[in-house]
Amino acid sequence: MPAPADIVKVAIEWPGAFPKLMEIDQVSAQMAQQLHERIQSSSMDMKLDALKDLANSSRDITFAQEFINLDGISLLTQMVESGTDFGDLLSFTLTAFVELMDHGIVSWDTFSVAFIKKIASYVCKSAMDTAVLQRSLAILESMVLNSQDLYQKVAQEITIGQLIPHLQGTDQDIQTYTIAVINALFLKAPEEKRQVHAMFSVCLKFYFSLVCQNVIRSNKPINDEMAHQLYVLQVLTFNLLEDRMMTKMDPQDQAQRDIIFELRRIAFDVECESNNSGSIEKRKSMYTRDYKKLGFINHVNPAVDFTQIPPGMLALDNMLYFARHHQDAYIRIVLENSSREDKHECPFGRSSIELTKMLCEILKVGELPSENCHDFHPMFFTHDRSFEEFFCICIQLLNKTWKEMRATSEDFNKVMQVVKEQITRALTIKPNSLDQFKSRLQNLSYTEILKLRQSERMNQEDFQSRPILELREKIQPEIMELIKQQRLNRLCEGTCFRKISSRRRQDKFWYCRLSPNHKVLHYGDLEESPQGEVPHDSLQDKLPVADIKAVVTGKDCPHMKEKGALKQNKEVLELAFSVLYESDEYLNFIAPDKHEYCVWTDGLNALLGKEMTSEFTRSDMDTLLNMEMKLRLLDLENIQIPEVPPPIPKEPSNYDFVYDCN
Repeated sequence: MPAPADIVKVAIEWPGAFPKLMEIDQVSAQMAQQLHERIQSSSMDMKLDALKDLANSSRDITFAQEFINLDGISLLTQMVESGTDFGDLLSFTLTAFVELMDHGIVSWDTFSVAFIKKIASYVCKSAMDTAVLQRSLAILESMVLNSQDLYQKVAQEITIGQLIPHLQGTDQDIQTYTIAVINALFLKAPEEKRQVHAMFSVCLKFYFSLVCQNVIRSNKPINDEMAHQLYVLQVLTFNLLEDRMMTKMDPQDQAQRDIIFELRRIAFDVECESNNSGSIEKRKSMYTRDYKKLGFINHVNPAVDFTQIPPGMLALDNMLYFARHHQDAYIRIVLENSSREDKHECPFGRSSIELTKMLCEILKVGELPSENCHDFHPMFFTHDRSFEEFFCICIQLLNKTWKEMRATSEDFNKVMQVVKEQITRALTIKPNSLDQFKSRLQNLSYTEILKLRQSERMNQEDFQSRPILELREKIQPEIMELIKQQRLNRLCEGTCFRKISSRRRQDKFWYCRLSPNHKVLHYGDLEESPQGEVPHDSLQDKLPVADIKAVVTGKDCPHMKEKGALKQNKEVLELAFSVLYESDEYLNFIAPDKHEYCVWTDGLNALLGKEMTSEFTRSDMDTLLNMEMKLRLLDLENIQIPEVPPPIPKEPSNYDFVYDCN
C-alpha cells in the first residue's frame, strides 16, 4: 500500500487521482473480505470458485495486503493442515499461498511444523496431482532459502532420496522444481563440509545419472530456469572440492606421505622391488632420484610441494586418481619425461599442482553460484568423478602440448598459458561428454592455437603510427555520437524488467521506455512478459527527464541496501541501478542482463549530459573505430605510411603562373 506521505503528495500534485486511489483501496478491501468469507463456504463449488479468484487476485500487492490483514495466510495454512481438500481445491489453495508469500509481506518463520509436514507429505507421495506437487516443491524451496530454522525442519521431513524419483518423470517443470529444492537443501546445509559431502555423495552417482538421462539427454529443449538450476548444481558439486583445495599437506602425516609412496610405487614398481634392501643412505638417494623423475620441485621431501593453497591436497588426490585409474597413461608420461634431458622434461608433479590450480580457477571452485547464470557443462553430469576425469584428460593434454612446443623448464608458464587457452576454447562448445571434450582438444594443437591467435590479431590490428593515431582522435567524437544515438534509440524502444523478490521464480514484470522526444520516461506494471514493444499510452507512470538528478549503480542503490541474501548477491548488485529524482525519490531497476544494464546506464548518462563509461561503450567504440579506420585506409593497403608527414616544399620564386582552362 502507498505510504501516507505518498498519498498526500499525489493528492497535491494530481487532485483527481486521490479519489481514484481511495476507490481502488476500497475495492481491494471489499474483494478481500468477500473472498475471505467465500473460501470458508460449505459448498464445494462455491469454495472452488472463490479459491480460483483468490489465486488470480493474490498477484496484486494491494489486494494481497488487504487479504493478509484479514489473517488470510493463517486461514490458508489451516485449510492445508486440515487435509480435507484435494485436487483442484488444494491446488488453488497452494497457488494463492505462493502468490501471497511472494510479496514478502509475511515472514516465512511464522509457519508451524504441522504445515511443513503436510507440504512435505505431498512431495513424498508417489501419485500426486502435478499442480499440487509443483506448488509444494516451490514452497519447500522458499522455506529452505529464506530461513535457516525452516531448513532444519524441512531437512527432517524430506530427504534427497525421496526427491530423486520426481526426476524420472517427463514434466520438465517438476524436474526443475525438484532440482531447485535439492540445490536449496545443499546450499543451506551446515558449514561442516564433511557433513555436506556425506549427505550429498550417498546418492550422487545415481542422481547424476538420472539428471543426465532424463534432463540433459531428453528430447525436450532445456529452458532457462532448468539451465540455471543445472548450473547451480554444477557449482555446488565442484564446491565440495574446496575443503581439499584449501587443506595443506602435513609433511609429518604418515598417511599423507603414503600417497606419495604409492605414486612412486606405481611408476617404478620393478625398480622398487629390486631395490627393496640396502642402507638408509642408499634408499634416500634412490627416493630422491625417483622423486626427481616424478617432477616434484622438492626432491628430498615432496610433501612440501603440497603446502601451497590452493590447490593443496586436491592436487595430490588428482595425481593418485590418475595413477590408479589411468595407470598406463600415468606410467608412460613419467617414464617418457624421465628419459629426456633435464631441461626438456615436463615435470609431472609440478605440472599436476599448477594444472589443478588452473582447473579450480576455470570452474570457479569455492565461489557461490551466480543468480542469473545459465552456464552449465553437460559433460560434468556424465561421470560421478567428473573433476578427476577432467584432470586426467588435461594432464595428458599438457604433456602433449609440452612436446609440440619443444618446451624447456624456462617455458613452463608459457606452456600453462597455452594449455589454459586450449581448455577454455574446448569448453566454449559445451561438449556433451568427456570423450567429445577430449576429441575437441585433439583438434586444438599448439599449431592450431597459433593460427587462431594470428587470425584474431589480424582482425583486431591496432595501428600505432602517429598519423593513424591522429586520425583516430579526429573521428572518435563522431563514433561516440553514433553510440549515443544508438543508446537513446534503445531507450525509446524500452525494456521489460523483472521484479525481484525473495523467491527467484516469478512472473511479475514492469516496462520502461523513453519518449521519442527524449523528454519523458514512461513506465508501468505488466501482467506478463511482452512479445514486442509496449505503447506509451499503456504505461501509467511518467518521469520527466528534467527532474532526474543523478543515476546511481550497484551497492549505492537504495533497493540494494536492504537486507536479504538475494539483494546481497554479487550478480544482482552488478545489474542494479537507480534514477534519483526530486529530493529523495528513486526509480529502481535490475537489468535482465549485462547488455541491458550498460545500454540503460549509458543512455541515462547521455540524457544527463554525462560521459558514457560502460564496458559495452568501450567495446563498441573499439569495434566501430577499427572498422571505420580500415574503411578509410582501404586505399592505402600495402602502402607504408610514414611516421612523420612529408616536408612542405619551399615557396616558389614567384607566383606568375596560371592554369589555362582553354
